[in-house]
Formats: sequence, structure tokens, C-alpha cells
Amino acid sequence: MSASAFNRATPYIFLLPAAVVLAIALMYPVGYMVWASFLNWNPSQRIGEAEFVGLANYARLLSDMQFRESLTVTLAFAASVVSIELVLGVGLAMLLDRKIRGMSVLRTLFILPMMIAPIVVGLMWRYMYHPTVGIFNRTLKAIGLEPVPWLSDPGWAFVSVVIADVWQWTPFIFILSLAALQSLPSSTMEAARVDGATRFQTILYVKLPLMMPVLIVTALLRMIDAFKVLEVILVLTNGGPGLSTEILALRISRTASEFRELGQAAAMSNVLLLLLMALTAVMFVYSKFTEMRSRRQVA
Repeated sequence: MSASAFNRATPYIFLLPAAVVLAIALMYPVGYMVWASFLNWNPSQRIGEAEFVGLANYARLLSDMQFRESLTVTLAFAASVVSIELVLGVGLAMLLDRKIRGMSVLRTLFILPMMIAPIVVGLMWRYMYHPTVGIFNRTLKAIGLEPVPWLSDPGWAFVSVVIADVWQWTPFIFILSLAALQSLPSSTMEAARVDGATRFQTILYVKLPLMMPVLIVTALLRMIDAFKVLEVILVLTNGGPGLSTEILALRISRTASEFRELGQAAAMSNVLLLLLMALTAVMFVYSKFTEMRSRRQVA
């Protein structure tokens, strides 16, 4: 092999071990799951003993009311938490993007919730939502208001899991938004001030448009993560009351462990995987679009 050919092949040689590990650690399990979705498989069988049923598991999903309810809850939950977290996270970043004594400590305190294990978060909020000894209902009683059925009413239960998720993951939006704010060119901010723009106008017409690429990617990352939330909802409500808080990840877990229908659970997992892949594709398409637009502006 000539030296030039070896130089061209060198990057691929270094990438080969990572590609092999990726194929074994990622592609094999995904392929295993896809194949399992075509089988009538239960835990008492080996996968080779399961009956091949083709697309029957997917056809069942179309008429499964509980699956559709879980999918609706998942979409509503993801849209709710991401929207609220974006507003709060960006607002906090705007508020704290200034030189104040002790700001580093304050920023550290803001990111503490996302460092706590989801199981612990679920337990914390479950105790706070307790109908008699929880801090929320005790506070409401102290000021003369009626207690709220946080986890026993379908509507309030959904609100409760949204609040817990917002509390834990708003810091993620805050960190990325603050980083985007601090990376904005100071010359642009100075030009806006020279032109007489007010603080609100600077935020609305200068800062937010410049931050938009980061915010879109951040929102998509949180949306993908919101589709996979399991532990907090499992501890708080276990999907109840009824199916009011049963997201798709919890439905998949129940189908596999309680109903012992591994093939059906694999089909649901593939549907969830396709949804996440679609969101990821949107992220990449938007990144390419913004990159092309930036190149045109430079040219």
C-alpha cells in the first residue's frame, strides 16, 4: 500500500474499533428487538421457539385503545413539559446573565435538581403530594383552602407529573440558554444599544433570534428525553389514576413484565423508536438548514 493510500485509510482504521463496538452494542439489540416484534413471544420461551406472526403485533396496536391512550398521554406530556421548561429556562437565563456577586453559587443551586436520581425525585414529590401530610395540602389548609387530590384525580395527577419533570429538567434548558447568551457577540448587543433599543426590544429582536438555533436543538433534545421518562411517573402515579399518566414507556414495561407479551412490547418499542428517530431527523435537518443559511449570509 502506498503512503498516500495509507494516509487516506488511516482515519477509517482508527474508526473501525468504534464501529465494531457500536454494531455489537447498538445494532444487535435493535435488530433483536425488531425481529422479536414479528413473533408471538412470551418469557417462558426462547426466541427461537416463538411463533412467527408477521405484522400481527403492529396490527393489534392500531386497534388497541390503551396503546393509543398511552401515546396521546406521551405526546401531551412531552409537549407540556418542553414548552414550560423552555419559557422558564430561557427566562432564568435572561435574568441571571449579568455580573452579580455570588452568581456562580446561585447557578450551581439552579442545576442541582437535574443531578438527583429520578427515583429520588419521584419519592420526594410523592411525599410532598401526600393528601394529608404533604407540604402542599398542609399549606392549602393553613390558608383556609381545600386540599387538592394531587395524585388521585386524573387531571391533577397529570399536572403533578408535569410539575415534577419541570422542576428537575428546567435547569438543563437554563444551562444551555445561558451558554448561548454568553456566546453572543458583544458588538451586536452594543449596536442595539447605540440604535436606542430598549432591554425588551434587545431580547425580542436580537438575543432570541440569535439564540434560536441553540434553543431549537435544546427543545428537540428535551422532547426526545421526555418520550422516555419512566422512573418519576412510575414512583408518583404508576400510570394512574386509570391511564391518565401512563406514558408509552410505562405501557411497554407493563406489556413485557405484567402481561408477558414480549412480541407486543417489542412492537411498541419500535413505534417509540420511530418517533424518536423522526425527532432526531428534524434536529439534523434544521441544523443543516441553519448552516446553509449562514453560508448564504456570509457569501
